[in-house]
Amino acid sequence: MTSPTHLRANRSSASGPVRGAWAVLAVFLLAWTVLEMVNHGGGTIPLGIAGFIAPCLTRFFGPAGPHEPGQLPRGRVPAYNLVHRPIGPVLVLVVVPFLPGDGPGANVGLFTFGLAWLLHIAADRALGHGLRTADGRQR
Repeated sequence: MTSPTHLRANRSSASGPVRGAWAVLAVFLLAWTVLEMVNHGGGTIPLGIAGFIAPCLTRFFGPAGPHEPGQLPRGRVPAYNLVHRPIGPVLVLVVVPFLPGDGPGANVGLFTFGLAWLLHIAADRALGHGLRTADGRQR
């Protein structure tokens, strides 16, 4: 007997080894993010926390509409998918070290933001939460 669509688990179809690789990356990124926050303190702490939380905000802001439990409203899907692709934080991690500033730690807060953002994506993928289809369901 199959269950109705709205009662099924809301997880991606990624294989166990793929999710395991994302989990290993998430643990590495968590350690690196915390290390950056502890070593540099100050603004890196709120920026690290913001980088981890910010991608979730796309679930709550934007055009709403009818949807089932576990489904994202159609109007929020483009922003959600945009901030849940690894290319964004990877670009931040590549570009930020080359930005002008006073000394090697000048832009460490932005770098930490990028680490935490990538950590969020890796943790989501490890837990089975991937990108969404146009109608707001897990792929």
